[in-house]
Amino acid sequence: MNMQESRLFKIIYHLLENGKTTAPELAQKFEVSIRTIYRDIDAISSAGIPIYATQGKGGGISILNDYILDKSLFSQQEQEQILTALQGMTITTGKNSNELLTKLSGLFQLKSTNWIEVDFSDWIHYNPQKNTFDIIKEAIFQKKVLSLCYFSGNGNQKKRNVRPIRLVFKSKGWYLYAFCLLKNDYRFFKLTRIKELKMLSETFVQDFTTTSIEKQIQVESTVAVKLKFDKKVAFRVYDEFGDTITEDSQGNLYVQVDLPDNETLYSYVMSFSNYVEIIKPQSIREQMKKRLQKMEEKYRT
Repeated sequence: MNMQESRLFKIIYHLLENGKTTAPELAQKFEVSIRTIYRDIDAISSAGIPIYATQGKGGGISILNDYILDKSLFSQQEQEQILTALQGMTITTGKNSNELLTKLSGLFQLKSTNWIEVDFSDWIHYNPQKNTFDIIKEAIFQKKVLSLCYFSGNGNQKKRNVRPIRLVFKSKGWYLYAFCLLKNDYRFFKLTRIKELKMLSETFVQDFTTTSIEKQIQVESTVAVKLKFDKKVAFRVYDEFGDTITEDSQGNLYVQVDLPDNETLYSYVMSFSNYVEIIKPQSIREQMKKRLQKMEEKYRT
């Protein structure tokens, strides 16, 4: 888009947002001559947009009141896609997006459906993710380096500086995809494991807009585990494993799943209390037995 095309679009947007204006006001706003503004008006009119100028008191430049932007730029499907996307983004950008959603709904003459809501808090009302999400989002937009402390799956804790690229939602959780300056490579960071997050004044010039996420969000090695669940926790099993479940004649549920090959595996399995049993591999079953024995020792006194 050249300078004139950019100015023409800005003139259209200005008129749609503010209504009537004058050539001198537009000339001052865009730092061009009044003659240039009138040439721009002719170019906009030639493109089929109903812009007109009236002389005398109360006159000025405006676009017809009943003009709808989609008549020249957006199809019905594109309008709905824009409003749908904006409705989804409102959950993380707040009031300003709601106001923009209302304006575009009126402009397109479409009713926006309230179709999505995301609550970052959990059932114990601990809500760190919303603030983390906002800081990362601003760092991405402003191209600023982030400083963070990250807890990896093996229990290690490390301070890192990263160049944020993208926020990704996958497998029931939010992740930051970033270029890690410590590892000099691309990494995923789960938001719930990020602590001491700060946006630094340091900026970067790398353009990550076309960077594709080629790696899966799986930074830990995994092990295939077969689990047996009591039917009393069927609600949770179906919530978390979907169609991968088999059932025996007693109503017990069986799942074959890849889990992180570290402490996360054992803590996850134990979250089902006595309603789960590790069937295989035998090595993981034995490791669980040792952990349970150590737990028992703590409660003998």
